[in-house]
Order: sequence, then C-alpha cells, then structure tokens
Amino acid sequence: MDEESNPTNDNSTTGTGETSSNLAITIVIVVGILLGAVLLFNSPSEDRVSPTPGPGTPQISQPIATPPTATPTSDRPTAVPVTMPAVPTATVPVTAPTQPANPIQGINWQWVSVTDKTTGQTTSVAAPDQYTISFTADGFVNGLADCNSFTGTYSQANGMTIKITTMTRAACPEGSLDQQYIQLLENIAAGGPDGAGNLALETAGGAQRMLFQNGGPAQ
Repeated sequence: MDEESNPTNDNSTTGTGETSSNLAITIVIVVGILLGAVLLFNSPSEDRVSPTPGPGTPQISQPIATPPTATPTSDRPTAVPVTMPAVPTATVPVTAPTQPANPIQGINWQWVSVTDKTTGQTTSVAAPDQYTISFTADGFVNGLADCNSFTGTYSQANGMTIKITTMTRAACPEGSLDQQYIQLLENIAAGGPDGAGNLALETAGGAQRMLFQNGGPAQ
C-alpha cells in the first residue's frame, strides 16, 4: 500500500514547482515593464517623440493657407472716362454807351472875323493866331486876346455862355482888338460848328457873329 502512494506524491511536487516557476517569470516580466515605464517617463521629450509619426499615430493637419481668389476679369476692355477740358465762357465786357465827343472841345480856335447883322459889315482879323479860345471837357476856357491871356468857364445849357474870370492887363499896341474880343465873348448866347469845320459864336439875337478857324489841337 505504501509503495502505491509514492507516485502520487511525486506528481504533486512537480505541479507545485511548475506553478512557482511560472509565478516567478510573471513577476520578472511585470517588474521589467515597470522599470521600462519609469525609464521612458524620465527620458527627455525629444527621445519620446519620434520625428516621424509611426503607423497608427494620429496626425495633426496644419491649416493650409487658401490663396486669394482672383477676381474674374472680363475680356472686354474697361471704358476709361474721358474728361473734356472746360471751355471758358467768353465774357462780353459791358461798356456804357459812349457819349458823342463835343466837336468844339480840345481845339485851339482862332478868331477869323466878326459880322454885324444890323449893318451886314464883316471885319476880318489880321492876326487870327493872336486871338484864340479853347474849350475843355470840364467846362473851362482859356486863350489869348492879342498881348493878354485869359481863363474862364463856359456852359452849353440853353444855348452857350462864356464867362471870363481872369485876364492879364498888359497894354497892347494901337489898333489891337483885345477889348472888343473879350467884350464879344462875354456876350455870346449861342454857338457851335458851322458845318464847314469852323466854329461860329453869336451874341443875343445873332446881332454879331464871330467865326473861328481850327488852329490844331489845344496845348
């Protein structure tokens, strides 16, 4: 009976040994895995990150810059507006109507003769250039009465009047008409061009008529 029980004991011993061996191997593997994990955790990040992602590693896609979309252009040429230069407007100067020039002004009139209407007698002046009169546009007169000179004013309102205001008092030679000339001028009542290029001045009622010739522009 004792001999038959020994094989059974040997098998139990063998099974227990195998179990212990497997357990030891498992412990060694677990310890190795833990050591590897600790070493991997403590290693630099550069060593843990592979520059090239392996299979199964999720890849992070970088955003791709979208190129600007070109605006479609028409094949037809773009019309360029043409600005025409402004045409200056012609300005028409506004001018006041010109007054007709007074034909007796600005001339050196020379006394030629005097005619008496009552007798019909005409007296000629020997030296017309010594008996002159000039009319200015501002209403003044000036002239010579032989050896004397004079100034004054005139008006053509309601006929014509002449007023001598200043005159020299030199004694002229015998036969001079200076006094007669000044007296006639101060009695003028009408006058104007005679139609032949001369100037005619008349006393009241046309009693005496003085005739003057154009002696050129007044000085």
